[in-house]
Amino acid sequence: MIDFHLDVRSGVSPYAQLVQQVQRALRLGLLSVGDQLPTVKEVVAKLAINPNTVLKAYRELEHLGLVAPRPGLGTFVTRTLADASLAAHESLRTDLLAWLADAQRAGLDAASIEALFMTTFRKATEVNP
Repeated sequence: MIDFHLDVRSGVSPYAQLVQQVQRALRLGLLSVGDQLPTVKEVVAKLAINPNTVLKAYRELEHLGLVAPRPGLGTFVTRTLADASLAAHESLRTDLLAWLADAQRAGLDAASIEALFMTTFRKATEVNP
């Protein structure tokens, strides 16, 4: 099951963060067709947000064709976003963990690591979209 979290400093609305987290989990194979999302009540209790925020996110995911509600049972994944590249994820994750460890040994804090990664990522995707 997915474990939602919110980053109040991100500038992204809470409902959009929930949608993005489900999409990311689907892309990474962390959620599969048939998996149940946490109930609205569970998300509200964990994140201390308005139930309407969670409902809006779940409706957006339903509109995208990724989930479907089952009355009295909950909301379930109906489609995945994982593709053939999923097999490469583990070796890439291992390489990324090694890079992160190198960055920490070099004295970079979390904000500096994120800034370095994101600027490099943006530059790379401009060159190779």
